[in-house]
Amino acid sequence: LCSDISPLLKDPAAFKALIDLLEDHLRAAFPKIDFIAGLDSRGFLIGPSLAQRLGIGFIPIRKKGKLPGPTESVSYALEYGKAELEIQSDAVEAGQKVVIVDDLLATGGTMCAACELLKRLKAEVLECLVIIELKLLKGAEKLGAVPFYSLLQYD
Repeated sequence: LCSDISPLLKDPAAFKALIDLLEDHLRAAFPKIDFIAGLDSRGFLIGPSLAQRLGIGFIPIRKKGKLPGPTESVSYALEYGKAELEIQSDAVEAGQKVVIVDDLLATGGTMCAACELLKRLKAEVLECLVIIELKLLKGAEKLGAVPFYSLLQYD
């Protein structure tokens, strides 16, 4: 299946190559990034490795009820209902620069919700970064003016 990253995760050389590609892209695109924010749950597989390479922190954006302490939350529509995402209220300070990562962009609902959470905390979203984009679902269009980057695109 073209949208399954499991083979990349099972192969250490392939996973290293993936993180190398993402690191090279971010270093070339942005002179300063404060945090990588990863989306629950596959963004947690890519985000910490990428943040560690860049020498910056990682912020989890999770499904409702999973994070300790005070949180900001946002509801968003899914193909099959609605869901809520949360971020810790003190995750970022106003003006800090964040790149959001996930494995896949489909309809864009989760990524848009993550952008909304970071905007509420007054962070600057530099880019939304994914491994795979399913272009037919037009998720990138939902992101509006937020820059978007995908390694692989499928129609």
